[in-house]
Amino acid sequence: MDKKIMISVLLDFYGQLLSPRQFQIMDYYYNNDLSLREIADMSGITRQGVYDIIKRSDTFLEELEEKLHLYHKWQSIEQDLNNVEMTLQTVIGNEDCKRAIEMIEEIKNKF
Repeated sequence: MDKKIMISVLLDFYGQLLSPRQFQIMDYYYNNDLSLREIADMSGITRQGVYDIIKRSDTFLEELEEKLHLYHKWQSIEQDLNNVEMTLQTVIGNEDCKRAIEMIEEIKNKF
C-alpha cells in the first residue's frame, strides 16, 4: 500500500491521539493533499516546521499501529465478514440471505 494512503488510514484510526495542531496539519497534508508551503502559510509556521510535525506524527502513528494493530485487525475482520457474506449468498435462500447481509453491513458500519 502506498505510504500516503497508509498514513491517511492510520490517521483515521489514531488521529485523535495527536494534538489538535498535529492532527490538522496531517489532515491538510494527507487528506486534502496540500503542499508544505500551503500548510505553512495557513498555519503560520515555517515549511520546515510543517515537515517536522508531519515526520514526527508519521512515526508516532506507525509506532501505534505496530503496538496496537487496530488497522490490521480491522482489515482481518472486514475480510472475514466479506467471506461470510459470500458464503451466505451461496448457501441461504434469497430472503434469509438479504437479512443476514444487512446484519453484516451493520457490523461493518460500526467500524
